[in-house]
Amino acid sequence: MNEPRKWLPPMSALTAFEAAVRHGGFSRAGEDIGLTQSAVSRQIAQLEAMLQTPLFDRIGRRVRLNEAGRAYADALLPALDRIRQATARAAARAPQTGLRIATLPSFGMRWLAPRLPQLTARHPGLVIDFAARSQPFDFTHEDFDAAVHFGVAADWPGVKMDLLFREEAVPVCAPAWLADHPLRTPADLLKVPLLSQTSRKDAWPRWLAAAGVDAATMSPGPTFEHFLMLAQASAAGAGVALIPSFLIRPELEAGTLVIPFARPLSSEQAYYLVYPPEALSRPPVAQFRDWMLEQAAGREVTSSSRNNPNPQP
Repeated sequence: MNEPRKWLPPMSALTAFEAAVRHGGFSRAGEDIGLTQSAVSRQIAQLEAMLQTPLFDRIGRRVRLNEAGRAYADALLPALDRIRQATARAAARAPQTGLRIATLPSFGMRWLAPRLPQLTARHPGLVIDFAARSQPFDFTHEDFDAAVHFGVAADWPGVKMDLLFREEAVPVCAPAWLADHPLRTPADLLKVPLLSQTSRKDAWPRWLAAAGVDAATMSPGPTFEHFLMLAQASAAGAGVALIPSFLIRPELEAGTLVIPFARPLSSEQAYYLVYPPEALSRPPVAQFRDWMLEQAAGREVTSSSRNNPNPQP
């Protein structure tokens, strides 16, 4: 017998078992799935013969799930639920043009979403479902065709990835706040609230060190999960934030945020488009990937010296 199929029970037996577990008996299970009580009993007996262990205790005309049956149900039922969900998503997806893309929340809102009209104009048949994900995941367990990742290649093994671009983070604050809290040198930042993004808590120490400031006396400030929350807090006068410049272009152009020091911070981490090794065999994925790489290569980078009222080095 083929080894993978040896331990794969018939779906009819699994369906009967799952219904019996849910309803606590064979009669109501049969009513649920359109079988007689005896037919459900035969399906369960077939499954028990394959497993070589009883799954239910028979007490007169009643049945009760036993310890082995409970253990089997705990492992099996979530898998059946995932099969149902995957099947429903596949059935709902357009057969040739549907894509599901996971993206970092701020990246999706500020970089990706404004460019989507260009993608639609080029590939009007593409139907894309975007979802927010902040951490790497297993493509075999999540129904996505590709994802946007920030980090290094080693963070996400078992996938293919294309470099999109690196980022430059700049210190920003509200202009009215800056007028009330003059910052003449980078060392002055040690006296004011420094706002951080949750996954980049080392950003300020690295920026200060690059500016020649001892960060040992830096007081920890508020942290925010998403960069746009960080930007809003800084624009409201909560302090100085360190944010990738491409994410806050609208605030910089509107003047709601200004850059007190023209010292961008970069790192080895970068934005990548990641996807399963076989994903590019689907034309829609290949089309999306080509468009993303084109957009990344031609992106306009916000100058770190724009809207800088205090251009000290």
